[in-house]
Amino acid sequence: MAKITVYTSSTCPHCVSAKNYLNEKGVDFEEKNVQTDSNARKELMQMGHMGVPVIVVDGEEIVGFNKARLEELL
Repeated sequence: MAKITVYTSSTCPHCVSAKNYLNEKGVDFEEKNVQTDSNARKELMQMGHMGVPVIVVDGEEIVGFNKARLEELL
């Protein structure tokens, strides 16, 4: 099973879509909310990203909710 981390914010509609998609697929993931978790915000910035969602699947970063790419990696 892939290790999946989803970086989100509280006001991001694409983050909600990404989480709903993963839940519908029955995929376990860790959510890191960059608005409420300063460590998550630092991690995201260290990866070179400023926007969310960023979905990390086994170390591969997907910027935005790219359903086709997620399908490939899952």
